[in-house]
Amino acid sequence: MALTALAILYNLVPIANLTCRRVNNNNNKKIGINAILSCLGLVSLPCLAIDWQNTALPYMLSSILLFSFGALLLAHLSILKMRRYQNRLEQSEERLRLSLWGSGDELWDWNISSGTLYRSSSWQHPVELKPETNQFPPNREQIHPNDIERVTEQLYQHLAGTSPYFEAAYRLRASDGGWIWVLDRGKVVSTDTDGVATRMTGTLKNIQLLKHTEERLELFARCLENISDAVVICDTNFVVIEVNHSFTAITGKTREQVIKKPFDLAMYPNRFLQEIGVVLQSQGTWQGEIQDQRIGGEIYQAELNFDVVKDDHQHITQYVAVFSDISERKLKEAELSRLANSDTLTGLPNRALFSSELSRLVEREVKHALLVFDLDNFKKINDSLGHQLGDSLLIKLAERLTILTRQKERLYRLGGDEFAILLENTNDIHTITSMAKELIKQINLPFFINQHELAITSSIGIVLYPEDGTDPEALLRNADTAMYHAKSDGANRYLFFNDSMNKLAVKRLQLENLIRHGLKEDYFTVYYQPKMDILSGQLVGMEALVRFITPKRGLISPASFIPVSEETGQIVEIGEVVLRKACMDVKRWIDQGLFHGRVAVNLSVKQFMLPYLCEQIDDVLQQSELPSYHLELEITEGTVMQSPKMAIDTMKKLRARGIHLAMDDFGTGYSSLAYLKQFPLNTLKIDKAFIDDMNTARGRNMVDTIVTIAHNLSLTVVAEGVEYAEQLQQLKQLRCEIIQGYFYSKPLSAADFTQFLKDQKQNKPKLAAVPAAI
Repeated sequence: MALTALAILYNLVPIANLTCRRVNNNNNKKIGINAILSCLGLVSLPCLAIDWQNTALPYMLSSILLFSFGALLLAHLSILKMRRYQNRLEQSEERLRLSLWGSGDELWDWNISSGTLYRSSSWQHPVELKPETNQFPPNREQIHPNDIERVTEQLYQHLAGTSPYFEAAYRLRASDGGWIWVLDRGKVVSTDTDGVATRMTGTLKNIQLLKHTEERLELFARCLENISDAVVICDTNFVVIEVNHSFTAITGKTREQVIKKPFDLAMYPNRFLQEIGVVLQSQGTWQGEIQDQRIGGEIYQAELNFDVVKDDHQHITQYVAVFSDISERKLKEAELSRLANSDTLTGLPNRALFSSELSRLVEREVKHALLVFDLDNFKKINDSLGHQLGDSLLIKLAERLTILTRQKERLYRLGGDEFAILLENTNDIHTITSMAKELIKQINLPFFINQHELAITSSIGIVLYPEDGTDPEALLRNADTAMYHAKSDGANRYLFFNDSMNKLAVKRLQLENLIRHGLKEDYFTVYYQPKMDILSGQLVGMEALVRFITPKRGLISPASFIPVSEETGQIVEIGEVVLRKACMDVKRWIDQGLFHGRVAVNLSVKQFMLPYLCEQIDDVLQQSELPSYHLELEITEGTVMQSPKMAIDTMKKLRARGIHLAMDDFGTGYSSLAYLKQFPLNTLKIDKAFIDDMNTARGRNMVDTIVTIAHNLSLTVVAEGVEYAEQLQQLKQLRCEIIQGYFYSKPLSAADFTQFLKDQKQNKPKLAAVPAAI
């Protein structure tokens, strides 16, 4: 277009010159100029009626032409700029239109003065809005009645300038007659000279789906806050993120006390939650029943469920715990269980629970004993005194035996006057027979009911699992059989179903009775075994050993009666008998001039633990008139190590009386060297087992070690059980001072030991008296 303008101007210059010449010839300059201007299409210049010089006119025309060219060029550039601006405006409008369409928003423009409303509809389900409305708010009749007041108030606030922009969420009527939730946002963009709003623009967003989601979340939140179960949301480290009101109601802990803190189960170690976490990571869920403590200290039971929360990539992000207080339910269940499993008369566990427990023990192959017993001649009590009194008797019997068993679950009422006791995890004959004897003793105690004194007896049948049966029915049947045999044998006794065990139990009972009878009839006597100086061969003392000799059965082995007497406690009385007789014998030999050494008497564990041990020994020494330095007490390692501190106190009291103390069987127990140096001992005795093993290098080194320890602690060493000359020579080389054993003499009765003393006196030099200061 610029090139076209230049061409026109270029062609006009000769024409203008020619015209000027003609005008000049005709002396009409004004008409010539106007003609040129007309040819250029410019406005005529009315004031050109000037007499131009012939030479100036061409230059003037050239300037005019150049000016016209510049004007045309500027016009062309302006047109190009306008077209580029128009293109950018169209592109911007296109982008705005596409953005609104992509976002789902609608653009609206409200001319408040004229009451017209423009909107760019881009919704698939448009709302019914009229372009011209004089209502306030616009299209008021299309707004839900429940939302009109709120929308009006918010619009007034913005128009009044109290809010920076207008924003309201409300429902608009859709073209299908329904309601659509929208978010309406706008702002005043134009006001008049008085500051009154004249125009307002904004957007309208369809938030129907968002509102439904919000309502759903609000519903879930309300449900979460109003359910009776406690809800705890944790991260994967069990740090609490959120809790509901029920959590506070159940635990007593406020939200502020637990947020951002580890989920706490006070009655469980930390590894409990760690184990739950492992299960959650592998299985996604965990459930179980727990106990916990409220803020006030009250214990409650809860049913706890843990589940995982995953993100869109199926990664575990949180744990959700839901638990409810089931304490009351548990109490009701326990009460129902008690009613179902308890005997209505006595309150004891009934036959149903007994059968269940017996089956459980058999199924798990747990060794146990079953004692079944009933009352002898109970039917006569019912028939003669009435069933009501019989029931009262059963109630009192149940109360008495419940105290005996200590654990009510172990005692069952099978029906009528028949009862059972389950002893779990034991087949020990002593434990079982002790229980049976105590049962009989308690049942034999008189019952005073309604001014009647009732003396009853019972018969007990005993079976052991698995020796006497491998199924519950067989065990119960065999126990009943043993019980009926006990009745047939005279009642008021117990009987094992297994013959061998029954014989063993009978034998033990007979031995126990024999010990009791022997103490009464003085069947316990004392034998003495000499202790000899290893270098001089002189007698320096003896050990008192108990022997049980009966008129009919003769000598009863200590290996038989001592364990039984220790279990029954009869060893205390036996020990006192031995101590008394030994002191009296030694006093007699001293008076006869036959002996001037010490007698060693063994103390059992039960004796040593007697609170009045020192006083008892004082009485024996006083009655026998034996000086205390002639007495030595032998105590085993196991005895002193049961209570080392108490043992040290007792030993110090004995040493203060001038009594020597020896540790018997050293090396076979579990004494500590730290305690050994604290014990106020005089003598260390090496057990026979070490002496017998001296034929090996290891055995010899062991004896050497014991001797060295004793000498380092300034203790005398006594080796017991020496039988051979080789042993004697080895002990002499190891610097052992005193020996005891069959090499010199077996244990002798008091009469035989008297003769032994006489022989020693005749054949060997007389021993000097033991210094009292030692």
